[in-house]
Amino acid sequence: MSGLFYGFSVAVMPGLRASSDRTVIETMQRINVAILNGWFLLGYMGSLVFTALALGLHLPGDGRHAVVPLAGALVAYVLAMIVTARVNIPLNNALEKAGPVDRIADPAAVRRAFEGTWVRANAWRTLLCTVAFGLLAWALVLHGQHAA
Repeated sequence: MSGLFYGFSVAVMPGLRASSDRTVIETMQRINVAILNGWFLLGYMGSLVFTALALGLHLPGDGRHAVVPLAGALVAYVLAMIVTARVNIPLNNALEKAGPVDRIADPAAVRRAFEGTWVRANAWRTLLCTVAFGLLAWALVLHGQHAA
């Protein structure tokens, strides 16, 4: 997930920054529809489920050496999901409720209400998911050191 959010941070949103208001609105409306698919949901929910599963499997017995980074990864990912649920999704929904782009009376106002806050929230979830990924990598190293 960190890669997806990073891609938006460094390519998609900067690329749209120089675009017209209607182009930004239409593009994000289309992305918000296209992204709701099984592959995205597998990555989005799978990150949570598999991190929690890894933590659960390491709690008993000799796997405790990786518990701290696994717990940290789970917390970081849950925080990223909270940012998504509390900021990005409501902004995406408001953009959709604005209606077809050619019927929006004031596209500049719609864009202003969306873009800056969405970009900042995306930066936070990128950071949180990257931290989670790093902690998962650390847990894997620790597991490898203690597996032998």
